[in-house]
Amino acid sequence: MPETIEIQLKKGVLTLCVLALLNRHDSYAYEIAATLSDAIDMGEGTIYPLMRRMQSDGQVETYMVESASGPSRKYYRLTDGGRAALEAQTAEWRAFARAVESVLDGALPAAAPAAKHADKGAEL
Repeated sequence: MPETIEIQLKKGVLTLCVLALLNRHDSYAYEIAATLSDAIDMGEGTIYPLMRRMQSDGQVETYMVESASGPSRKYYRLTDGGRAALEAQTAEWRAFARAVESVLDGALPAAAPAAKHADKGAEL
């Protein structure tokens, strides 16, 4: 069964959402997952591999914080590379969203049918 557009959109913006959350404040993976679960209905299991990848890509770094109610927690914070990635991905997302809105709103002219292009090539 093919994946829905919603699933593909969530996969596509997940890193951007995590970068945006960490830009506000440092956090631990479960807290990030809970926030994204509420906001975009993202499953908790998705966050841990993503956080490992973002760490190996140099976008986040970790540090441990003691907890009075249990084991220490691994917190994530943005690196300079993470802030640069956030800036670039935000610009890309906004440009993409504007383009999609233009198509949906009918602001872009419709493309000529393929048959017209084929006929013009035959006339030359």
